[in-house]
Amino acid sequence: MSDIVLRDSPELSAPGGHYSHTAQVGGMAFISGQLPVTSDGTRLVSEPFSVQAQQVLANVDACLAAAGTSRDRLVSVTVYVTDMGDWPEFDRIYRAWLGDHRPARAVAGASTLHFGAKAEVQAIAAA
Repeated sequence: MSDIVLRDSPELSAPGGHYSHTAQVGGMAFISGQLPVTSDGTRLVSEPFSVQAQQVLANVDACLAAAGTSRDRLVSVTVYVTDMGDWPEFDRIYRAWLGDHRPARAVAGASTLHFGAKAEVQAIAAA
């Protein structure tokens, strides 16, 4: 296990469970699912979907930075939303966040997410 590097982002609140924000191995960075939680631990679950989505993506950025990489190195993104009706809005925000970069992506509807969040994103990037 010495070739696996586990990191938490200093820009995010400490993980709320038994996991690291990122795990790196073999030149890849695996980003744990990010929820709409601010750096001070505030859960934005009462905020509108767009605010939650933007916070989730900001958290992904913080994880990528902690792993020494960036969003233009993303190779795969998994998005969970509790209401597929919010999907077009998420896609608009996501497209603005990524620009021309288009990593592989999956979108899954989830009946519930932790803390009552409306969106969660998990990702894999080249480190």
